[in-house]
Amino acid sequence: MTLFPVLVLIVGYLCGSVPFGLLLTRAAGLGDVRSIGSGNIGATNVLRTGNKGLAAATLILDALKGTLPAAVALRYGPEAGAIAGFGAFIGHLFPVWLGFKGGKGVATYLGVLIGLAWKIALVFAVVWLIMAAIFRYSSLAALTACVIVPVALYLTGQGTFAIAFLVMSALVFWRHRANIERLMAGTEGRIGAKG
Repeated sequence: MTLFPVLVLIVGYLCGSVPFGLLLTRAAGLGDVRSIGSGNIGATNVLRTGNKGLAAATLILDALKGTLPAAVALRYGPEAGAIAGFGAFIGHLFPVWLGFKGGKGVATYLGVLIGLAWKIALVFAVVWLIMAAIFRYSSLAALTACVIVPVALYLTGQGTFAIAFLVMSALVFWRHRANIERLMAGTEGRIGAKG
C-alpha cells in the first residue's frame, strides 16, 4: 500500500503531461503552437492561431486530463483523488515530453476541481465570470478564482482538497508572474481586445 500513492501520482502526472494544444495544432497543420504568442501549449495560446474550435478542444481536453484521473482515484479515497489530481496538474505544468515546459494550468486546475468537488468548481466558474465581466481580464479572473477555491474547500470541510488546491493555486500564481506584472503595469490584454 505504501507504493499506491506513488503509483497514483505517476499515473496522474502522465495523464496531465499529454500536450493536447501542441498535438491538435500540429494535427491541423498549424505547426508548433510554442512558436507563437506566449509560447504556451494552453488554450489561450492555441486561440492565437485563429482557430477557435481548436482552442475550445484544447480547453476541454486540458480540463478532462485533470478530471479523469482525479475522479477515478477518488474511488479509493479523498487522499488518492487529491494525489492523482495534483499529479495531473503538475504534469500539465511540467510535461516530461516537452522538456518540462508546459502550460499555465488553469484549465487542468478546473478539471481536477470538477473531478473532486464539482460544487466548488461552480464557485470557481461564478467567480471567474463575475471578475471577467467587471474587469475584462481573463488572468485576473482566474487568479481571483484560484484564491477563493482553497478557502471554499476548507469552509465546506474538505480539508484534504483544500491543502492540495492551496499548493496548486500558488503554482498558478507563479506561472502567471508575467501576467501579474502586466496587470500591475496596466498593460495586460483585456478580454475581447483586438491586437
